Amino acid sequence: MHRHGGARKGAGRPRTSTRVTHAARPRFDGARTPLHVTLRMAKGVWNLRSQRGYSCVEHALASERRLGALRVVHFSVQGNHVHMIVEALDRPTLSRRMQGFGIRFAKRVNAMMGRRRGRVLADRYHARALGTPREVHRAIAYVLLNHVKHSAQAGRVGIAVDPFSSGTTFEHFAGPVKRPTGTGPPPISRPESWLLKAGWQRHGPISTVRPATR
Repeated sequence: MHRHGGARKGAGRPRTSTRVTHAARPRFDGARTPLHVTLRMAKGVWNLRSQRGYSCVEHALASERRLGALRVVHFSVQGNHVHMIVEALDRPTLSRRMQGFGIRFAKRVNAMMGRRRGRVLADRYHARALGTPREVHRAIAYVLLNHVKHSAQAGRVGIAVDPFSSGTTFEHFAGPVKRPTGTGPPPISRPESWLLKAGWQRHGPISTVRPATR
């Protein structure tokens, strides 16, 4: 006899194991701990290392500086990603302001590409807390010298400062640098944490001599 109603084996929405998961956001003390934040672009977004691409980042950074809740102290713009060293009061503030930054930035990029809408960011931002002077020192060097990571300039003294970064006004390079001309000051904020103001300098200025990559 066929029965209607009740639970049946295999009924209902099929189970799936394809749920997208995200790593937990780092816990940090906003008054003391800076973070290294990375934003990656979606496939098809134009190269950001151009005047038009950089202006999109610059606009979003300038807006955040005016608001004051997210302090971007150092940054560099690469072809398909952006590195930033930031300070924020707490994790909710970081999340909220990074969302605002992403929305403002995406609108500018879509306008640059001549489209009304479209995916700009590949995923949510990645953030890593920097809890020691050495970690901050390494992060600053990584961000400001990111452009020479895979270039023919690696290992040379007297590198050219990346014009698509806050390195244009950075005063703590160890060796001679060639600074670009005709560029205005980058839209960065003054640090408030001890680690970013003074702590990282325990390990000396940022060396401009980078080991050649293989």
